[in-house]
Amino acid sequence: MTNTLRACLWMIGAILSFTSMAIAGRQVSFALDTFEIMTYRSLLGILIVCIVAGFSGTWRQINRQQMGLHALRNAAHFTGQNLWFFALTVIPLAQVFALEFTTPIWVLLLSPLLLGERLTHVGVIAALIGFVGVLVVTRPGSAPLSPGLIAAALCGVCFAFSAIFTRKLTRTQTITCILFYLTTMQAIFGLVCAGFDGDIALPNAVTLPWLILIGCAGLFAHFCLTTALSLAPASVVMPIDFVRLPAIAVVGALVYGEIIDPFILLGAALIFGGNYLNITKGQAIRR
Repeated sequence: MTNTLRACLWMIGAILSFTSMAIAGRQVSFALDTFEIMTYRSLLGILIVCIVAGFSGTWRQINRQQMGLHALRNAAHFTGQNLWFFALTVIPLAQVFALEFTTPIWVLLLSPLLLGERLTHVGVIAALIGFVGVLVVTRPGSAPLSPGLIAAALCGVCFAFSAIFTRKLTRTQTITCILFYLTTMQAIFGLVCAGFDGDIALPNAVTLPWLILIGCAGLFAHFCLTTALSLAPASVVMPIDFVRLPAIAVVGALVYGEIIDPFILLGAALIFGGNYLNITKGQAIRR
């Protein structure tokens, strides 16, 4: 099995995890703000990482190297994740995911500058096809610009920087080390932001199961994503995430009664086409 195929399989796990996290995030939004959600998610993540590291014997892999890069990666992700959770509550799920999917486009364009990866003509074409697909789904100008749309668009930029910094970290740091600082740093960020007003809401019997799902799904999603990024270039791994769009459109229709617009299906087809082109032809050229 090639590293590219293995990376694709890990990304399937990430897609399922991110989808379940979106549903759970919407379910708890009535009682908790985004900073509180991130705080509890990260605290649970710390517990899980410590337990797994202890049983797997990887605790010694956690070091204090690359702390600046860890901080940049987690600041970018924390910002993007809060914008993502906010957008989930105010615009349709498919629209959130569609705007978030500008992330691979930003990764493709930024990877040559920040990672030294070669940007091929096929990669540019794939990015353009995917971007056209996103435009078809969102149809800019068809509705007034709202805070939810702005938040979803900005989270894509933040996630791109997070992915690029993750790729850089995988060159010298283990997955255990990356996930440890992912959870601890973002727990600190969350506590500071959530407690800024002196009031942090506590989980209850209704919100606790959803918070546990968010914590587990979020951590597993990042384990899958980090593993995939360690196996293949960021410009190849990230476009695979486009598959989340048709999946979340179906979930939104079944669970929340959101209408599946034909433009979403057309856009998803274009996105998949660009994704497939980048994985197949793009890899052949790189070899």
